[in-house]
Amino acid sequence: MESALVVGTGLIGTSAALALKARGVAVYLRDEDPAAVRIASSLGAGTLDAPRQTVDLAVVAVPPALVPDVLVGLQADGVARHYTDVASVKSGPQQEAFARDCDSARYVGGHPMAGSERSGPLAARADLFVGCNWVLTPTPDADTETLNTTLELVALCGAVPVVMEADVHDRAVGLVSHAPHVVASLVAALLERAEERAVRLAGSGVHDLTRIAAADPGLWVDILGANALVVADLLEELSDGMDDAVAGLRAMAATDEEKREGGARTVEDLLRRGRSGRARIPAKRGILPEQYETVTIEIGDQPGELARLFTDASRVGVNVEDVRLEHSAGQPTGLVHLSVARDLMDVLTAELRKGVWRRR
Repeated sequence: MESALVVGTGLIGTSAALALKARGVAVYLRDEDPAAVRIASSLGAGTLDAPRQTVDLAVVAVPPALVPDVLVGLQADGVARHYTDVASVKSGPQQEAFARDCDSARYVGGHPMAGSERSGPLAARADLFVGCNWVLTPTPDADTETLNTTLELVALCGAVPVVMEADVHDRAVGLVSHAPHVVASLVAALLERAEERAVRLAGSGVHDLTRIAAADPGLWVDILGANALVVADLLEELSDGMDDAVAGLRAMAATDEEKREGGARTVEDLLRRGRSGRARIPAKRGILPEQYETVTIEIGDQPGELARLFTDASRVGVNVEDVRLEHSAGQPTGLVHLSVARDLMDVLTAELRKGVWRRR
C-alpha cells in the first residue's frame, strides 16, 4: 500500500491515519468538520490536499448511519481502488450500501475493536490498534486483492485480523461493547443526583465500571441506533437476571430463615456465574485467557517506585500481564494489583520480599 484516503478524522480515523503515515503510506484526509481535519493534519496524520490520482485504499471512518452515503459517493467518484470502513456496526450499513449499487467486490467492511472514552482527533494515537482484534466482514464476492489490501491495513496498524459474517459481528459487539455501555451509563446515572458525600466514597470499582459512560453521547446514539434490536434483546435478557437478583436480595432481608437461605443461594449463584464469565475475558486483547494470579502490593507515593517494582519483577523473568493502580490524590501510599502467570507467583513473591515490598 502506497496511498490511502481517510474520510472522517475522529479518534479511529485519525489513529488509522497516524499508523499508516508512520509506516510510510501517503495519507490524504477528508472531513466535513474543517476544524477536526485541520487538527488531524497538524498532528501529522496526513495532508489536506486532494489526491492527484487514484489511491490504493479509502478508509471510511464515519458513524454507521453515514457509511452507505459516503461509501457509494466515493466509489462513484472513483477515488480508490479498494474500500473499507471502520464502523462498529456492520450488517445494516452494509446491506443499505449494497442496495444502492455499492461495488461489493471492491469493498470489505471492517471494525477495529479499540477505542477510548475520549473522542476526536486529539485523542488519537498511532499505536491505538496494536494487539487489538480488527474484524473484517467480506462478502463472498469480495475481490481477493481488496481483501488483501484491507488485511495489509490491519497489519500496518499492528492489529489482529478476525473474519466474521456481518450479523454475527453485530451480535458479538452488542454483547461485549454496546450493551455494557448502556449498563455503565445506567450505573453512572444513579450518581447524577446522589448526595455529594456518597459520591466522594466512590473508589476504583465504580470508577472502572463507569469509565466508558464518559464517552460522547451523540456518537453512541448513532452506534446504538444502528444495532438497536440486538442491544434491546441483550438488555431484556439482562433485566431477567436483574429481576432474579432483586428477588434474591429481598428474600435475604426476610424474617423467615428458609427465605433468607433461598435468597442467599440465588445471589451466590449470580455472583459465581459472573465470576466465571469474567474469567473468560482475555487478559490481553486478541489472546485467549490463561491462568493468572493477582498479587496486591502497597506502594509509596515517591517518584520511581512503580519503575522499581517492575524492575524487580523483570529481574527474575516475571512478565506482568496486567496492572491496575488504586490510589487517591494526596495519600502517601497506594495499591498496585499485578496479574502474572500462576506458575510464576512463587518466584515473584520471593523477589518482592527481597525488595522489601509489602503485600496486601
